[in-house]
Amino acid sequence: MTRRIEIPELSLVLLVGASSSGKSTFARRHFLESEVLSSDRFRAWIADDENDQSATPDAFDALRYIADKRLARGRIVVIDATNVQPEARRDLIALARSRDVLPIAIVLDVPQEVCLERNAVRTDRRLPEGAIRRQVRDLRSSLRSLQREGVRQVHVLEGAAIDDAIVVRQPLWSDRRDERGPFDVIGDVHGCREELEGLLATLGWQRDERAAFVHPQGRKAVFLGDLVDRGPDSPGCIEIAMRMVEAGVALCVPGNHEARLLRKLRGKDVKLTHGLAETMQQLEVREPELRDRIATFVDDLVSHLVLDGGKLVVAHAGMKEAYQGRASGRVREFALYGETTGEIDVYGLPVRADWAAEYRGRATVVYGHTPVPSAEWVNQTICIDTGCVFGGALTALRWPERELVSVPAQRAYAESIKPLVKASESRSAQHEADDLLDVSDFLSRLRVDTRLAATVIVPEAHARAALEVVSRFAADPRWLVHLPPTMSPSATSSREALLEHPEEALAYYRENGVARAICEEKHMGSRIVLVLARDARAARARFGVSGDERGVCLTRTGRRFFGSDRALEAALIDRVDAALATSGVWDELASDWIVLDAELMPWSAKAQQLLREQYALVGSVGRASLADADAMLERAMARGLDAAAQGQLGALAERTTSRRGHLEKYVASYRRYCWPVASIDDLRLAPFHLLASEGRVHVDRDHLWHMGTLARLAETGDPLFVATRHRVVELADERSCAEATQWWESLTSAGGEGMVVKPLDYLVRGPKGWLQPAIKCRGPEYLRIIYGPEYPLQIDRLRQRGLGRKRGLAHKELALGIEALERFVRREPLRRVHECVLALLALESEPVDPRL
Repeated sequence: MTRRIEIPELSLVLLVGASSSGKSTFARRHFLESEVLSSDRFRAWIADDENDQSATPDAFDALRYIADKRLARGRIVVIDATNVQPEARRDLIALARSRDVLPIAIVLDVPQEVCLERNAVRTDRRLPEGAIRRQVRDLRSSLRSLQREGVRQVHVLEGAAIDDAIVVRQPLWSDRRDERGPFDVIGDVHGCREELEGLLATLGWQRDERAAFVHPQGRKAVFLGDLVDRGPDSPGCIEIAMRMVEAGVALCVPGNHEARLLRKLRGKDVKLTHGLAETMQQLEVREPELRDRIATFVDDLVSHLVLDGGKLVVAHAGMKEAYQGRASGRVREFALYGETTGEIDVYGLPVRADWAAEYRGRATVVYGHTPVPSAEWVNQTICIDTGCVFGGALTALRWPERELVSVPAQRAYAESIKPLVKASESRSAQHEADDLLDVSDFLSRLRVDTRLAATVIVPEAHARAALEVVSRFAADPRWLVHLPPTMSPSATSSREALLEHPEEALAYYRENGVARAICEEKHMGSRIVLVLARDARAARARFGVSGDERGVCLTRTGRRFFGSDRALEAALIDRVDAALATSGVWDELASDWIVLDAELMPWSAKAQQLLREQYALVGSVGRASLADADAMLERAMARGLDAAAQGQLGALAERTTSRRGHLEKYVASYRRYCWPVASIDDLRLAPFHLLASEGRVHVDRDHLWHMGTLARLAETGDPLFVATRHRVVELADERSCAEATQWWESLTSAGGEGMVVKPLDYLVRGPKGWLQPAIKCRGPEYLRIIYGPEYPLQIDRLRQRGLGRKRGLAHKELALGIEALERFVRREPLRRVHECVLALLALESEPVDPRL
């Protein structure tokens, strides 16, 4: 007859049996090779001999280390050793407890004679008969002591049952990942039945004779415990929850008040404090069998639940990442009471450790237990006990919508010992937690999951370099919610004297199935990201900054664009705010903050040092050296050399004249990017991306929306703003493509930098993945600045440039930039936003030709 052995999916399984009892054969039959840790195998790895008993201590050290790592990652561990002595099991049982998993024993009770017979015919190794007899005796003793040692389940197999057994893995009771919702998670009710029924009605639940309430859209309620005590109708509240759970339309976890009530109903000596006296009085007037129903219901509740594929964890008092989906006494204690420091506050209450401030888990944790004046997100956790019984409100979180719904209390039914006072009216709990960022979050290799590029991996050295830059030079990190990505040039042109041409950019999109593209004038300025709020109050509320600062202007590397000139920065922000208000953009977006991507002109306003030390220096040194060359050539020709020498000097003079011509064009090219800047009135701002505002990252809008919305700033009449000229191209229409090319030629022949070609939609997925979001196509005179005065003479060599790494970098940086904004809009912790920003900055360390 088949013996069914049910074990938890996450557990430490001890195979217990004498040598030659068949443990290794049993392990191979029922477990993966990677799940089984064999003491024999570890001895072989340590000493090249699995029979070398002198290696046993080291072998078990290594075995326990690997077992610990597997358990930490939530993987089952099977220990293939004799495990017949208590001292051999002690450390392994302690290891299971330390990782909050259940220790399980599967005992192979094989007769001594059978073990001896098998041992006699073994070819791999053979033990002395006395050793096997001792192991069998120790096994007999172990059968009586395993559970006393802390082993939670003991399965003893004998005879044919060993071969016929099947091992079935069961999810832990807390593992409800298959429950996908949607959920309405309800905070501490504390006997407030009218408010509970009102909240359910507000959430769309309808009364039902069998289930108390049902939801027409199939939502499921999740009660966070503390349904009882202090309020006017604790039996009615827990009865509603029981009926909904029994009908399969709700889940429930226990609160500490249910735990106290259970002990009282079981006849334990429990003080009638904290509202328990009122609950017992309310039960006195109800039917007697209700007490037994409540006791059975509460006794069956699991400490916490892991839901929605592991994305959501619910527990009464919260749940640290290390405890999620695990089972032990301390996990249950944490779920019921949280964690305390051992201190008592001025109100006589235990001081609770702020586990949420340190939380780094990926799952969202929803909890209650400690009343708060309003529910606020902190590090992907939220407490939704808003003190209904104390006159606050009863709150629910709709999941996955992450929407809070509350109903006010009818009145205060009890007096809170500790007043519910919000620490700050202008800064959220998340802002308080973000004030101190942990450098250890960013020191190791960065591995960032993004929506657009799956996982972006940044080497540790690059991550540390980025952290160094940010810590030394960046703006206030609370403003640092986005950095713009790099942009790839078009494929190299084969046209004479041209390195880049629009046809290659247009062909790239056409060949990848794009019907319409947009060509935008590339401005002769510096990239600038503007992050601003409508006023200082909005800046404090959304970004958590202090003081009267209402915005910042950032460079591509996160530094303040204007350095220490805060007056100029503030003036620019004020002008942008005024234009947004006058144009109606603020009202249209219904937002108190905005992130803009723009070009600020002239280039010299930002790149003064670059101009002085690189471009102007090349020009001045080149002019001086060519002037010296002219003088030397004149003196040489005046010496009256023979005709051949004179011819050589003439050719050299022609080459010098040609080089002077190239140099003068080079100087003229970079000077087009420069003009004197005495005040903000000398600047010009050309915004081209409206990146994000409250509740939305605008990558779902096409570029015509971005162009049209931002052009309204220039239409206000403020000369600061420049509308970006652009035109739409039908890629299947040769005439439309030719007109775009002619426009590029007119821009570049007039000294302009060129244009940027983009698909009309902000993001487009092609046959092989996301397409390049933008391709720059620069004119020959601008490329002269980039590649040097005599760039046209080197064009054949420059055609060998490779773009693969640059385009890969553009993809990753775009994905990281958008991911940072999306996390910020979702109000995720600042460290999660900075994870993306630092990774993007770290990618700038990649060895890519900066001229591309």
